[in-house]
Amino acid sequence: MRPPRAKARKAPSIDIQVTSSRWKRQKAAERTVRKALAAAATATRARAGEISIVLTDDRTMRALNRDWRGIDAPTNVLSFPAPSRNGKSNLVPLGDIVIAFETLKRESKEDRKPFLHHLSHLAVHGFLHLMGYDHRSDKQAAVMERLERAILARLNVADPYRERAR
Repeated sequence: MRPPRAKARKAPSIDIQVTSSRWKRQKAAERTVRKALAAAATATRARAGEISIVLTDDRTMRALNRDWRGIDAPTNVLSFPAPSRNGKSNLVPLGDIVIAFETLKRESKEDRKPFLHHLSHLAVHGFLHLMGYDHRSDKQAAVMERLERAILARLNVADPYRERAR
């Protein structure tokens, strides 16, 4: 007699919106984001739900950062976790992740990282924020960075924190 099968976890559904023409490699970017989020969802055992990804530009990111965080400057990634809901639907919103093209490109060049690898890192980083991880304290940062490294290693992406560790 076979043992009962474990119930399979359904991965989050991902909706990607491209709001800037600067994302010329849109299909490669979308594939990269989907792959990164699938790895992150597996690693964190994320519940089923919906995640919205917005691939945008620095102008839009600056406005979001100003309006939501009081910082009048663009940033590479912002995460907006959805409020917790008690419902029976499997497609509960988990939140939104917004990534800015120009900042991503500039950081990739400055750090000598492949663009799509840095995109993977930002997608994973944003996802972990949706799952409740943070880096406000050294202890929280260490936990979050360790998980980021493990997820990115599964994707064959080099440790994004290696320069800082030296």
